[in-house]
Amino acid sequence: MDPFNYKPHPISLLASRELQDYLSKQKEWEHNFGLNDSCEGRIIGKMFGVLVVRTAQHEVGYLAAFSGKLAGGYHHAKFVPPVYDALKEGSFLNVGMKELTQISKQIKELQEELADNKEMIGMLHQLRKTTSVALQAKLFDQYHFLNQAGQEKSLRTIFQKQFNNNPPAGAGECAAPKLLHYAFRHQMQPLALAEFWWGQSPKSATWKHGHFYPSCQEKCAPILAHMLEDMVTDLQPT
Repeated sequence: MDPFNYKPHPISLLASRELQDYLSKQKEWEHNFGLNDSCEGRIIGKMFGVLVVRTAQHEVGYLAAFSGKLAGGYHHAKFVPPVYDALKEGSFLNVGMKELTQISKQIKELQEELADNKEMIGMLHQLRKTTSVALQAKLFDQYHFLNQAGQEKSLRTIFQKQFNNNPPAGAGECAAPKLLHYAFRHQMQPLALAEFWWGQSPKSATWKHGHFYPSCQEKCAPILAHMLEDMVTDLQPT
């Protein structure tokens, strides 16, 4: 299974069409994909993925996932959960974001005053930067990914081993790693993977509605190298 160079297997195309039909008809949540005039606000197209699996009971089915958040949240029926839920109530991320908001508010207030507050503003800018970096590092440490052998590695360990650097923002929230992690955690054998774009594309991107794409190199390649290590499947994409 090569998520970076493949033509979707027919069985994953069947699963994708079923998921696309669900996305077209569901009324459980609202997300502005930019495909009709019923939703307001910023248009946000989304990458979706399906993973055809065989369960421990030898049943074949498929899992579905979306990248990042959908309709403002991580949890929706029909989709696997995130590897780590940073939005849960009372999480350190929510507390940290409130601290950053408060620092930004202080900076704005000082900038609006007539007094010379350059030194204090500079200190607050540095505090905001330091707090933000520490918060991002702590967030990366919450993501741990399984492979088929049951080996678990943290997001930061994976990137530092391969690139001697921290992960980019948003790493670990793409569809493919979420699907594989869920499958391995529940003793399912991955058979075929497909990812497609749903909705309008950002102006700077070339993704087209309903088209299939490989996993991204920047965020996914190091993670999937660990997750797919020595893995063999019965249905290899061609």
